[in-house]
Amino acid sequence: QVQLVESGGGLVQPGGSLRLSCAASGSGFSIYDMGWFRQAPEKQRELVAVIPRSGPTNYADSVKGRFTISRDNAKNTVYLQMNSLKPEDTGVYYCNARHWYRGTDYWGQGTQVTVSS
Repeated sequence: QVQLVESGGGLVQPGGSLRLSCAASGSGFSIYDMGWFRQAPEKQRELVAVIPRSGPTNYADSVKGRFTISRDNAKNTVYLQMNSLKPEDTGVYYCNARHWYRGTDYWGQGTQVTVSS
C-alpha cells in the first residue's frame, strides 16, 4: 500500500518553471513504477511522464524537451521539473504509482497548475 501527496503547483506565467513533488508513504516505494498525469477541463486524463522502477523514462510528445521526471528512492519522492511552460500545460497534475508486478494503481489528490499571463 502507498499513499501519495503532490505539492508544488500554482500560478505561473508562460515561459516560467515549476517543480512538482510527490511524496509517498507506506512501504516498498522502490517496487513501484511512478508517473505524472494531468487533466484539463472537459478532457481525459493523459500521461505526462513515467519513470519506472527500472528502465528508461517516457514522456508525452507535447512535453518532451521541456519536462523532466526524476525520483529519489531514499526520500520516497518523485519530481516533475517543468520548464518553458505554456498555457496548454494548465490542468490538475496527478501523481501515480503502479505496482511493478500486480499492476495496482494508486493516485494522489492532484495539484493545480495554471499557466497564464
